[in-house]
Amino acid sequence: MAVPFKYVLKSFKTRKLTTTITVTGIALVVFVFAAVLMMAYGVQKTLVATGAPDNVMVTRKASNGEISSIIDGDTRNVIRTLPFIAKDSNGKQIISEEPVVVINLEIKKGGMSNVTVRGVSQEVTLLRPQIKIKEGRMFNPSLRELIVGEAISKKFLGAQIGSKVKFAGDYWSIVGIFESNGSGFDSELWGDSDQLLNAFNRGSSVSTLTFKLDNIDNFEKCKRAFETDRRLVQFEPKIEQKFFEEQSEFLATFIRVLGIFITVIFSIGAIIGAMITMYSAVANRTVEIGTMRSLGFSRRSILIAFLTEALFISLIGAVVGLFFASFLQFFTVSTLNFSSFAELSFSFALSPSIVISSFIFAVVMGFVGGFLPSVRAARLNIVSALRGG
Repeated sequence: MAVPFKYVLKSFKTRKLTTTITVTGIALVVFVFAAVLMMAYGVQKTLVATGAPDNVMVTRKASNGEISSIIDGDTRNVIRTLPFIAKDSNGKQIISEEPVVVINLEIKKGGMSNVTVRGVSQEVTLLRPQIKIKEGRMFNPSLRELIVGEAISKKFLGAQIGSKVKFAGDYWSIVGIFESNGSGFDSELWGDSDQLLNAFNRGSSVSTLTFKLDNIDNFEKCKRAFETDRRLVQFEPKIEQKFFEEQSEFLATFIRVLGIFITVIFSIGAIIGAMITMYSAVANRTVEIGTMRSLGFSRRSILIAFLTEALFISLIGAVVGLFFASFLQFFTVSTLNFSSFAELSFSFALSPSIVISSFIFAVVMGFVGGFLPSVRAARLNIVSALRGG
């Protein structure tokens, strides 16, 4: 005979309390699991949004990030001779030579944290058009002035318009707040490249150099130019978007591994809860199971029925857990980016792959928790079951 699915659905009405407790346990585990994946994906999404697909970032080979990269003045001049750099309407190259340093700022809620300060060229507005001045104005390249990302302005003391930040032996005035569509630049302070070089006595050596390609299809030619020119072999060009994506890998992987490890521990409790619920269902319905067996339902049908019930409970838990996890997208958090050792603000982000992974995780919990009780239900002796055990 067919699997008694109607019986499975009716059984939920008779065990509301135990079913609700089990659904809640699975929902909490799925919530934590989805939150971890959303956090890791949020980091990746933020840093990938930092770059542009037609910008090329040049760093010294073997450097772990912008902080450890150095490009001297002679190399800067050689790179400027490359024919692949786009120009503005006045024939000026769209390029930004950027020293990057890390300073300490005081958090509003207490404590200190590292913040990235980036020196940029005047052409940066053409290089990164997503940057918009939200309040105040752009910095004056002739003065010790800064503009601050909105994430930094919200979190740190003295990072608001009119405030002064002291580093490199001088005071820098904050004259504007900018936004960058939720990219990693929101967690930085920007000033003039030459002013920053002078303040830190770095001569003409910058950390990175970023330019816009005249044609995105010319990247491979650009890459070969670096590989064949002896003056440039120590440096590596990368698509800016790719560079920042790689910068996110270590932190995102760390979050995933640690979070999933914790989630797996929690899931053991949810599995045990599901198993107890299903064993209880079998114990309370032995007569019903015996009746179904006497009516002609096979052992396989009974097993599938109880296993379906366990899976259905886990799927409900997954839906509930994902529903509440989806609200995390409205929250912004910050952490230390291991690649730059500086503050990085990002939002939780939900993707179709996270939804699918969460459902698969819930189904696995339901299957593991429901399999043994389902086998027990299927193996009950008909006569003993009709007698109540």
